[in-house]
Amino acid sequence: MLGTGTDGVSCMGTDGESHSSKNKYECVADALERAIEKGKYRAGDKIPSIRMLARDFSVAKNTVISALQHLESKSLIEAKAKSGFTVRQVLNFTPPSSPVFKDIRPSLVSIPDLLQEVIAKGAAFDIKPSEPVPAEHNLIVKLHRHINKAMRTQSVRKTLYYDEPMGFGLLREQIAHHYGRLNLPLHASELCITGGCQHALLLSLMATCEPGDNVIIESPGYYGIIQLLDELGLHAIEIPCHSVSGLDVDVLSQVLTRYDVKACVVTPAFSTPTGSCMPDDAKVRVLELAEKYDFAVIEDDIYGDLGFKFRPKPIKYFDRTERVILCSSFSKSLSRDLRTGWIVGSRWQKKIRRLNLVTHLAGNQAIQTGLATFLASGDFIRYLNYRTTQLELCRNSLLNLLVNHWGNSVRFTNPSGGLSTWVELTEDIDTLDIYYRAIEHQIILTPGALFTSHNDFSRFLRLSYCHPITDGREAAIVRISDVVNP
Repeated sequence: MLGTGTDGVSCMGTDGESHSSKNKYECVADALERAIEKGKYRAGDKIPSIRMLARDFSVAKNTVISALQHLESKSLIEAKAKSGFTVRQVLNFTPPSSPVFKDIRPSLVSIPDLLQEVIAKGAAFDIKPSEPVPAEHNLIVKLHRHINKAMRTQSVRKTLYYDEPMGFGLLREQIAHHYGRLNLPLHASELCITGGCQHALLLSLMATCEPGDNVIIESPGYYGIIQLLDELGLHAIEIPCHSVSGLDVDVLSQVLTRYDVKACVVTPAFSTPTGSCMPDDAKVRVLELAEKYDFAVIEDDIYGDLGFKFRPKPIKYFDRTERVILCSSFSKSLSRDLRTGWIVGSRWQKKIRRLNLVTHLAGNQAIQTGLATFLASGDFIRYLNYRTTQLELCRNSLLNLLVNHWGNSVRFTNPSGGLSTWVELTEDIDTLDIYYRAIEHQIILTPGALFTSHNDFSRFLRLSYCHPITDGREAAIVRISDVVNP
């Protein structure tokens, strides 16, 4: 059994539960990484020998070697000839500047043709979509088996009747149990299964707003929200979203004294495009403002499970007055092809249930059944452990490429979860221009113009680390550097 090491560290997750799905080498690597983060080992310091680490952690030398190789792949340590491993210099970067809006007021929004073009290419999160993708992980293969088994064994009744409007009961129970791991008590009756997170957000806005109402959105923020506001005839009030702490609650407080608002849409955990993560005290302040000014908080929690070291508490965790509508899906954590999400409607649940029936009717029963048994088996948690580890490696690779090839004038975020980094170029560069020049080489970028209804982020773009850095994707980054640094 894995020992606790000199720091008394055992194989425990950030939620305080034993992660038996982790290999011994991963537990050793996690313990050493925490020691580096706490400053026990600083840049340039030598890591103890393999023999000493094997003794301290009560593991085999091969286990230690695997752990050190794992940390090396994450760019935390590096091998020195004849002297073992040392801690690498911390990545030197500057975060993007914080947005400052001089005149914040409600406005109708419209969807640029560019967004439809990017989506049509199926490349919103891939700079080089022609590059190969990794083979399916064995746990995703198991998920497919769960779904296929459900399809093969479903009764005649299921093939002749639609699913219940709220969705498959066992799946709702498993999603409620998943949030229970965060000490967020939910009951299956509080959830409705939806056709993805975008559908859940649509239901939220339909349930809380009427055409012409004002809705608070983050800026830069998820472009899908702008699509929904456009379609529903709602006015957007864009509040600056900082690259580290997310929505500027001070500005929100000031705006609420001037305008009536029906809803506030916020992504507090690893939001796109910045990867920002809202502090808990800011979440509480948003709820206090919602109570004072009587509006709904629509929480997009789609990236919440993709934290590299921790799982942030949803705003719903702090909700005591049923003000928060919680929306999410399996699209980012498992597969975009599942098209299965959920919504916790709070005080609007009855209306949302009716709207769900009108807009969705029913979900795929076999997919819901397969997902339910997959979650119940514990394989979802095991896959998240794998997925977040890989995403962190991909983030490190991408950011190191930016440092090495894009020069010191480029700023970017270093998210602790999610799928993307927010990049700020120099003022003389328009990323829309870069987009059209890059597309000639089959390179797909997502310019800053997509993440606002105004013209505030023309020198910004979003880059995703959703996919591994292949030779082709690295070549794409290098090619763009010729534009960034002419």
